[in-house]
Amino acid sequence: MKFLQASRESLIKTLSRVVGIVEKRNTMPILSNILIKKEGSKLFFITTDIDVQMMVHVDFGYYGDSDIMSTTVGARKFLEILKALPEMSDVILELSSGKINILSLKSRFSLQTLDANEFPIVACDNNWDISLDLPQKDFRNLLNMVYFSMAQQDIRYYLNGMLLVFDNGKIIAVATDGHRLSYSCIETDNFTGYKKIIIPRKTVLELQRLLQDSDEKIFLEVSNTQIRFCFPDTEFISKLVEGKFPDFTKVIPVDYHRKFYIDRDILQGALMRVAILTNDKFKGVKFNLSKNSLKISSSNSDHEEAHEDLEIDYEYESFDVGFNVNYLLDIIANVKSDSLIWFVNPDSNSSALITVPDNNNFKYVVMPMRI
Repeated sequence: MKFLQASRESLIKTLSRVVGIVEKRNTMPILSNILIKKEGSKLFFITTDIDVQMMVHVDFGYYGDSDIMSTTVGARKFLEILKALPEMSDVILELSSGKINILSLKSRFSLQTLDANEFPIVACDNNWDISLDLPQKDFRNLLNMVYFSMAQQDIRYYLNGMLLVFDNGKIIAVATDGHRLSYSCIETDNFTGYKKIIIPRKTVLELQRLLQDSDEKIFLEVSNTQIRFCFPDTEFISKLVEGKFPDFTKVIPVDYHRKFYIDRDILQGALMRVAILTNDKFKGVKFNLSKNSLKISSSNSDHEEAHEDLEIDYEYESFDVGFNVNYLLDIIANVKSDSLIWFVNPDSNSSALITVPDNNNFKYVVMPMRI
């Protein structure tokens, strides 16, 4: 039974949006598959790992022997075949004897299918506490300003995600791994209510891939157990992480009066150079602050050293403090500003607060380390 004819490029574009959800290893074989449903001229492509689900719907025009059909096929294998086909070619899909046949020019592939009725569709909540829409670029920028501080495989599982706070027109995003914390917020006037949730790391990374730097809207809905993102042709549903996120308001310093401005590019270059000779395990660099001067240095177990001298407008007492250089390079790579503002205390045990000029909605706190 033939059910689809479309260009190779359009199929690759469609599958690429959903295949990121599919884990390479699954305890349930069907979770490696993509569910394909046909309803008239519309096709739905769905993937899930039980915790998150992505659905893309596309109208390829009416084609085939049936208005309604559904099946599942290995998602990554299907996409690999499409990518290997000649460019600008058309692809025909047909279902026959429990297999999907892929035909294009002189190529023919036959893939095993699994029963669509066995595919575990994620049930969507009926009651949403928060509903709003906003430009994709605004939400994308919000995530980009904090995602790099999320923990990875921490036993405190709630740190492996991102905190989102919806507070009567304000959306706050916070991420921390216990050593540094990123805070950012945006304001909108199209929702009321209060909700505090934690979204999984995988959800954040998929959203960064889906969101465009455009004014096109994304629609969000939040319940006690799920968050749903609706794009023009894509629906993305994610379970929420259970747990209590640390109180970020107690982590962000409010009483630092010593500050200095520093050029972002100059600092980035200096840090990248001294990072070459850091200890591979700890990646520590030392800051020596004195009148109008910042000296950055590093050393390693081979007794090799690196030193950088930078001029800054600093009029306070001298002191030394150490940082993980990767934590500093992360913030520099993701903040698009010509300069950074550092707030410090003359104490090697105190964290540093980094902000950017003319933006009170972003804060980055990094804990010191002993060098």
